[in-house]
Amino acid sequence: MADDEQLRTALVEDLDAGFEAVVRTHGDVVHAVARRTADRPADAEDLAAEAFLRAYRALRGYDAARIERLDLRPWLLTILLNTARNDRRDAARRPRTDGAADPPDRASPAPGPAERAEATDLGDRLAALLAELPVAQRTAVVLRHVVDLPVAEVASVLACSDGTARSHAARGLAALRSRLTAPPPEETS
Repeated sequence: MADDEQLRTALVEDLDAGFEAVVRTHGDVVHAVARRTADRPADAEDLAAEAFLRAYRALRGYDAARIERLDLRPWLLTILLNTARNDRRDAARRPRTDGAADPPDRASPAPGPAERAEATDLGDRLAALLAELPVAQRTAVVLRHVVDLPVAEVASVLACSDGTARSHAARGLAALRSRLTAPPPEETS
């Protein structure tokens, strides 16, 4: 895996080849965060692709000195999160007018062993609970505990101090724990 200094040098020398190396190096992290950030799992791939496109366009306008100062992973994740926020804002402004219902987030799981069903149920429940968290807490939890970024990078992406990033992650985890251990709401018939 190339380090950021080599990637920045490659970007300065040949933007196209250098950017390909950036995508290979940081693509998994960007896609993982996109899957947890997108409102619908089906949108995650489009979100990641749009973030990479925006990053490439931005790099075309940067001079060599600016490229050499970039912290690539936090920079890419900031672009991704801004793209997701903009997409949510735009979707709220323009509701669907084609009369079609939104497709389901996930196809129903195929019948399988009980363990697989339980794991799927828990994963679905965790994803739903994660989506209920405030954006800062959800982002901090995903970056710190799903993607396993260091606190300093989480803080850089969230544009806050290390202590605030830790606080967002801790509060998000505490909220998830309390919601997971809370008894399910009683259904009324």
